[in-house]
Amino acid sequence: MNVKINPSEYKVLIVDDVISNVLLLKVLLNNEKFQIVTASNGTEALAQVKKEKPDLVLLDVMMPDISGFDVAKQMKADPEMSDIPIIFLTALNSTADIVKGFQVGGNDFISKPFNKEELIIRVTHQISLVAAKRIIVAQTEELRKTIMGRDKLYSVIAHDLRSPMGSIKMVLNMLILNLPSETIGEEMYELLTMANQTTEDVFSLLDNLLKWTKSQIGKLKVVYQELNMVEVVEGVSEIFTMVAGLKNIKIVQDMPVVPVVVRADIDMLKTVIRNLISNAIKFSNEGSEVLVSLTEEDGMAIVSVKDSGCGIDEENQKKLLHTDTHFSTFGTNNEEGSGLGLLLCQDFIVKNGGKLWFTSKKGEGSTFSFSVPLLEK
Repeated sequence: MNVKINPSEYKVLIVDDVISNVLLLKVLLNNEKFQIVTASNGTEALAQVKKEKPDLVLLDVMMPDISGFDVAKQMKADPEMSDIPIIFLTALNSTADIVKGFQVGGNDFISKPFNKEELIIRVTHQISLVAAKRIIVAQTEELRKTIMGRDKLYSVIAHDLRSPMGSIKMVLNMLILNLPSETIGEEMYELLTMANQTTEDVFSLLDNLLKWTKSQIGKLKVVYQELNMVEVVEGVSEIFTMVAGLKNIKIVQDMPVVPVVVRADIDMLKTVIRNLISNAIKFSNEGSEVLVSLTEEDGMAIVSVKDSGCGIDEENQKKLLHTDTHFSTFGTNNEEGSGLGLLLCQDFIVKNGGKLWFTSKKGEGSTFSFSVPLLEK
């Protein structure tokens, strides 16, 4: 990160017991427009660091009261000073001394007598690192606030819209049940059916959005319980019989006759199964079947939802299940998808100790599957 710095914004503390060294360093760094503070021994240096809060310390190693190495140790032990970079000024050039300097927290060395250009380059380099770190900290904080704001917004949108959408959904359901096509005519009945379906989709999207946001901000905890997957899968499949019927699609279940017991969060699993069956219906052709099956393999319960619909081409298969490339596509009746559902499914299944995967062929259909651990006997 090549950061341009304005030296006048940065303060350097020069610590040396030889006054001529302090004056020389002061002149050199003043010429570069750095702010300068000085100290003539270790004790004074620690006091100046606390008082002046410099951005860099040029620290002589050999001093009469406390050595530069000991000053560095004390600085690194104090949270208020520990992040301030230190360049040791030293006439010692042995490897052991240099190693010790780095061990006690030094960032660089300048040998005495020092070369003017080398001094400026080393000081500027350390200050650039300080500047870069500050930019990163500021950007990270800004990003954190942005993400918090976004998640809050998602949550409010989803939460506040769910209630009115739920009411509209109920009204439309009631109308469809009480107004047969013979009473209101074929066209009006079709419009009503379409409105009903759209409301169901929007409600489902809002539900997903709310759960996704809660999951991302850590507000959605996994509540484990023992469940019979056969009952869970059958229960969710039943709900979709009517929706599937509107497109003349049959939901076929292939379930074991014995219970398949897992330890997982029932609401999360229902959300996943609901999303997968809903997608299968959306991308199926009229008059086809959606097969929902449950098997056991290697200590896992595996649920698969297979359709023989429009399938996904290879290019778009790569984009599925990745947050950064999630995309939406249209169903066989131009039903719109948000792409959020599958991300939510993946998130929930991973949280429950399983995984989500799919196979698909353009024009032939897709099979989406997920696994959850069986209850250990």
